[in-house]
Amino acid sequence: MWMFESILLWTLMAAVILSGQARPNMKLNSQSSSGLRSDCVGNLMRLSLDKALAVGNELEVEAVNGTQHIVITARLASQCGYSMESDLSGNTRIYSSLLGCYVDNKDDRIFNVGMRLRIYSNSQSDVVTHDVTQTCSYTPWASREILCDRNYMEVSGFIADAGTKGLAQDVKGNDLPDVSGDAHGIWKLTFYTPEPVAMVLREAEQAGYGLMLTSTRLVVRSPYNTAQTTSEEVGGVSMEVIRVSAYYQTPHGLNVMNMAAACPTGGVLFIDDLISWHIPRRLTPLVDGSFEVLELHMGINGKRLDRSQMATRGYTLSTTHHHIVIEIPVGSPDGHFKSHASDYQYHISYSVEPMLEILWRAKDAKDDIRYKVLFPIKTPLLPQLPHFQESTVPEARMFRCVVGTFLHDVVLKNITFSTGVLTVDATNARGFIIQEHKYANGTKGYSLSVPFDADVVLKHNPELLVTTYLLPLTFGFIILPEETPFAHQVQLQASLQDVELPTIAGTCDEKYFYITVKYGSRGNNFQAMVGHRRLTPEMAEDYQFQENGTHFNVKLPYDAKDAVLELIQTDSLRARVDLSLLDHINNWVLADLYLACTFPFTTTTCYPNGTMTATAVKVQSVPKLVPSRLTLKDQSCKPAFSDDRFARFSFSVDSCGTTRTFFDHYMLYENEIGLHYNKGLYNKGVAKTSPNDPAYRQTISCYYVVNETQTVAATSKQRLYEPKADIGAGQLMVQMRLAQDSAYQLFYQAEDYPVVKYLRQPLYFEVALIESTDPNLELIVEKCWATLDEDRTSLPSWDVIVDGCENPDDIYVTVFHPVVSDSRVLFPSHIKRFSMKMFTFTKEKAVQKDEIYVHCDSVICDTSSRADGSCRGQCVQPTRHSNARQYEGKGAKPRRQTTQQMQTSSGPVELTSG
Repeated sequence: MWMFESILLWTLMAAVILSGQARPNMKLNSQSSSGLRSDCVGNLMRLSLDKALAVGNELEVEAVNGTQHIVITARLASQCGYSMESDLSGNTRIYSSLLGCYVDNKDDRIFNVGMRLRIYSNSQSDVVTHDVTQTCSYTPWASREILCDRNYMEVSGFIADAGTKGLAQDVKGNDLPDVSGDAHGIWKLTFYTPEPVAMVLREAEQAGYGLMLTSTRLVVRSPYNTAQTTSEEVGGVSMEVIRVSAYYQTPHGLNVMNMAAACPTGGVLFIDDLISWHIPRRLTPLVDGSFEVLELHMGINGKRLDRSQMATRGYTLSTTHHHIVIEIPVGSPDGHFKSHASDYQYHISYSVEPMLEILWRAKDAKDDIRYKVLFPIKTPLLPQLPHFQESTVPEARMFRCVVGTFLHDVVLKNITFSTGVLTVDATNARGFIIQEHKYANGTKGYSLSVPFDADVVLKHNPELLVTTYLLPLTFGFIILPEETPFAHQVQLQASLQDVELPTIAGTCDEKYFYITVKYGSRGNNFQAMVGHRRLTPEMAEDYQFQENGTHFNVKLPYDAKDAVLELIQTDSLRARVDLSLLDHINNWVLADLYLACTFPFTTTTCYPNGTMTATAVKVQSVPKLVPSRLTLKDQSCKPAFSDDRFARFSFSVDSCGTTRTFFDHYMLYENEIGLHYNKGLYNKGVAKTSPNDPAYRQTISCYYVVNETQTVAATSKQRLYEPKADIGAGQLMVQMRLAQDSAYQLFYQAEDYPVVKYLRQPLYFEVALIESTDPNLELIVEKCWATLDEDRTSLPSWDVIVDGCENPDDIYVTVFHPVVSDSRVLFPSHIKRFSMKMFTFTKEKAVQKDEIYVHCDSVICDTSSRADGSCRGQCVQPTRHSNARQYEGKGAKPRRQTTQQMQTSSGPVELTSG
């Protein structure tokens, strides 16, 4: 009885799920229609399982010999002459040597091979059993037969019948063992590595060798790569070789047979799309002297092919002086392709199992040697860049593409879009159509359709009316059954002139501009500009902004800050609003509107008591006009009220240089509002910079009818309280600038930022109250600090000025610079100047960022009321606090109404090392 250790079940993965419970045995013959087919191929029995039995199930194979059922493990298979291989489609072939351990052998002529197949689908209880029996006859045997299968080498030799001599030799003399208990059997073996290694039968079996005496033959079977096999190169081809002397007992005495087997492990060349397999013509381990080749056959999967079959498939079998050569085109129908994912890229390989069968005859000994090799060949991995075909029609607004081709073991698992990863089912659920296409040659591909308007599509506008649509894709595939992943990236692009621009319409009534913006095809993806200012949420609130998803409306008063006053007449004022819509990225003007309307406006009012009021307007033609500088003919008569756009005068008709002219029935009083360029005004900031500076003149007049009497009635009553004037609201502006040097004459402009400075190079800052002519106001810089970012509240921060004074914790002390009057500075109290050394923030001795921003909080004080402590002057009675606190820990002090606090910040200042 054969004694072997069963470690691993000899299993494969099949492909059809056989449902139900355990079923009764099904006996097969060579014509079975159950997906199993058995036949005889020379000295082998071949059992084929087609793909109808499917990949995904576990197969257990048992050898059956009478009542014996032996589970074939991987070790037992190579010891007893069984092998198995499966291709990508699930087609599986099991081979059994006719001289196998569990074959019913009838005098080496008739061989009954039995097997039981157990196919487990989901569990050990869900099993389908198939019994297979096949009877083969094989005659005549050659004197010596050598079989090279994928997992073992087998050599058998003819032994003598009673009274005759075969390949064996008698053993005489002292070599005879005590074999009185064994009338017929193998005694021991001597392996040559090349040193002799002797083993008795039990030791050889335990080492994995298969040994057998039949009625006419001695059989030795060896796995590859054992301690007693050698690797040799024969004719430039790597071979696995075993040399052994087998001692066996017959009724006529003890004999010895010298045996050898040599099986190729190399000799394959891949030339373009051709497999070239070379086998040495003279196998020196097997043939010593001269010989002749009696038969030479090629086959596939253990079965011979005739010349016509070979020609149809493109196979060739030829001989050279040193080799027998078989050539097989890659992709021939007897092999199969397999997908691989090397380095996450798609590759394929091609596998085929050719067979070579040779019959030699030694010329001197007249012995025949049949040599049969089943040799599985697999090509190196072949890169297979998936083909990508785009069939997008931009006018249909749909991306369409096909990616492939792939072998049928490749499955599309997911697609990565710009917004994330979607499975195939999720992709179809989103309305993107994925379809699998199978082709006649067994390959397949996948098509994908995605509409332009999907959120996974990226869009940009290279031209004003053109949209470019981009669809980046990463197809994620897996290879079955291993589920090995790989990916293929593509990007689809299409351009279409499909931009519908927004439109603007507007109208006016007696007080307001009404503007409607209708969105185009890109929605509200634009920047609205009112005049020169961006429409901010604060402005939108002031202008009664309303939006409904398709358009927005704004309502502006005629004297809005962003309206342009074009022309003043006696009873009207013409004003204009400029609204433009700009592309966010390219700053293209998508639409614009210049809406000009004439509004009722009274410039002069004449009162019966001889008082006149007149209003002057700063119009577009005099952009540098300061209304507070306007006067009447008598330049001492200044506006009773003025702001940045209007000046209002109130005077009696007998003052301020008013002239009077008599007509028949009325009197005409006239004056003139003007801007007078003289020395006195020049010193107050009105300078004529060129001869082309416009002169402002506005004539005002009143008509009084002569000899008309006006009666004015008046009564009086006691007041309950003293009258008070409401305090008007105005806006003071403070700006912070970085000077180029200590002269404070040249300053960096917005386009100069970021300004680059060396470490500890002085930075000269000026903080100024602008557009104010009130000499009673004084600007106090209360605190300044530096940060890494533009955000005033960001951390870390470092104090530069604390409570109006330099930071005492700073080793490079901030310096305040005096301000004196000159041609630019009218009110020194409106300006503060200081300098500091350039520095940078570090953390654990590493520079955090090469940029700093400087921010300041300033207080505008009424010098006539010094009640607030911060209005005592710059750095008066400073309080010295530690700089350990950070900015967000600083609290705001309560201010009296005699002050107004302002915030300013610089642009970025960048540190350079040289």
